[in-house]
Amino acid sequence: MKAYAFKTHGGPEQLQLIEIDRPTASKDEVLIKIHARGINRAEIYMRNGEWGDVPNISGIECVGEIITDPTNTWAKNQKVAAIMGGMGRSRNGSYAEYVTINKSNVFAIKTTLEWQDFAAIPETYATAWSAVMGNLGLKSGQVILVHGGTSALGQAAINIAKDEGATVIATTRSSNRRSLLERLHVDHILIDDDDVFNNVHAIYPNGIDHVLELIGTASLLKMANLIKPGGKICLAGVLGGNAPLENFNPLFDLPVGIHLSAFGSYVLGTNEFPLSDIPMQQIVDKVTNGQYKAAPDHVFPFSQLPDAHRLMDSYSAQGKVVVTM
Repeated sequence: MKAYAFKTHGGPEQLQLIEIDRPTASKDEVLIKIHARGINRAEIYMRNGEWGDVPNISGIECVGEIITDPTNTWAKNQKVAAIMGGMGRSRNGSYAEYVTINKSNVFAIKTTLEWQDFAAIPETYATAWSAVMGNLGLKSGQVILVHGGTSALGQAAINIAKDEGATVIATTRSSNRRSLLERLHVDHILIDDDDVFNNVHAIYPNGIDHVLELIGTASLLKMANLIKPGGKICLAGVLGGNAPLENFNPLFDLPVGIHLSAFGSYVLGTNEFPLSDIPMQQIVDKVTNGQYKAAPDHVFPFSQLPDAHRLMDSYSAQGKVVVTM
């Protein structure tokens, strides 16, 4: 089968098309014929070596059809979405024609969506749902700030929050992207500059309920100071870099009475974070009927997968980047 692999860490030019044997599903695994996959920031870090020693075939998610299921849990040609389960981290990932993965990391889905539209959903919405509804416990009527709102993950979080009846504040680094957030019916759109803290405080002087922090640790503590006692902040993205907080003392650096947590999608499919906690069929249905606006921003054919990485490197995508077979 065909697959993209990098021989050494570096830029998109390191991704080379190769031929390897098709994998075989062992007990508790399935073999999936891949039709499309979303491209994720994690795969950029894997390619350039920031995440250490990983398999040279990347890709942490895909959509496709079951080819082999040794336990006959699912029929052949069942439509599925697969996420995480070590793909791209400890085993070959989805930058290939086929992939094997443990069944605990697979959603069986009924959908009429085109493959490219289906592929824009799984990892992004699984992460957004887990962070917004799980870690933050968002409820109708609450106010949430999505810091990094025009990212694919930010847009998914906004869709979920608005659908749940929350008031949403979202940031963007560029005024050119305001229209994107307007289409998502964001209540307060703010430019992410030095005044963003004061601008939020001017709207909600007594504080807000929650912050979904997608930029990273550099802005974490500043955003935490916008939250009223009893509120929560969840770090679920590192768009601005993954450097640790230096000299961080939670007792004195965090506002008293707020809750800080983090969420990383690498835990999805484990015993502690089973996929059954995520209503993926419902999410896909809401994308299908237009309740969630989740169309991919860019779609590339498999032959141009390195170009998808170049786009991700440029930070110019305004949503999910998808590569089809």
